[in-house]
Amino acid sequence: MLLSIVIPCYNSAHTIGKVVELSMEEIQKIKGLDCEFILVNDYSPDNTYQAICELAKKYPNVKGINLAKNFGQHNAIMAGLSEAKGDYIMGMDDDMQTHPSQIPAFINKMQEGYDVVFGIYKKRKFNFFKNLTSKAASFIMWHMVDRPKGLEASNYWCCRKYVRDELVKYQGYNLYLQMLFYRTTRNIANIEIEHFDREEGTSNYNFRKLFKLFMSFLNYSVVPLRIATCLGTLFSAAGFIGAIVILIQKILSPEMLVGWASIMCALFVFFGFTFLMLGIIGEYIGKLILNQSRTPQYVVRETININPDSQVHSSRDYMERIQKTGEETGND
Repeated sequence: MLLSIVIPCYNSAHTIGKVVELSMEEIQKIKGLDCEFILVNDYSPDNTYQAICELAKKYPNVKGINLAKNFGQHNAIMAGLSEAKGDYIMGMDDDMQTHPSQIPAFINKMQEGYDVVFGIYKKRKFNFFKNLTSKAASFIMWHMVDRPKGLEASNYWCCRKYVRDELVKYQGYNLYLQMLFYRTTRNIANIEIEHFDREEGTSNYNFRKLFKLFMSFLNYSVVPLRIATCLGTLFSAAGFIGAIVILIQKILSPEMLVGWASIMCALFVFFGFTFLMLGIIGEYIGKLILNQSRTPQYVVRETININPDSQVHSSRDYMERIQKTGEETGND
């Protein structure tokens, strides 16, 4: 059985080698499991792609993809998924926080028959801002997206090949990978895993990137547009009720002055109708955007160890060969 590990890489020149080699060591312990790595450089300003190339030269089962510009984490993962050949596909980060030591737990859970498994952390090692935004995103997903109740998502996941085959069919630009999992299958489970400290650097997500990721929710839900429709209806109703109340008061008290109140009622009515119409139009525009967007998800500049006609290399055989070579060198 082949496990494909997809890792989006950004400013990880000093950590990606350790992630790959520790993952190989863990997979060596699992009988009958082999692996390949698809490392996607998301236009890092450091030497990340050079580090990927060095790993690809050392390990034939390591594939490298270099993107032409920074497309974002989820788009980079999609680029890696397009080259994944495994029976299981795993997504993990490049900073050692999603630690390779947790791989066996995912494999064991997948063998229970689940299509997708998300790792949830016993204790998050993110900073306060990242924890806050993560909780906000979870709250919004809970109310805006149709998903199994009680399920949590994370960047550490494993899925079956057929799920990957469905994910790569999506052509929209603003990706939110967990949403695609939710709309593909309901056979999803969580496992509790350890969340490790970042070994080097800080999170690459700033407020702008987090907000952009948040806005990608709109590609998978029309709930905000329906909220606009409901608000428009409520404002219109409030305007009509206010107008009736003022009319009754004027009839009962002819000396009552009118002016500001009647103007506000009129504004409520007209703006309410405006929001109502915008909400209805937005429904159609939103559906058109969801279905007709042709902006590329990613652009590949160059690759290494990717050949559609080549056979998948065995990391197990290669690691054993490396170990034997080391033993022979030591004996000499």
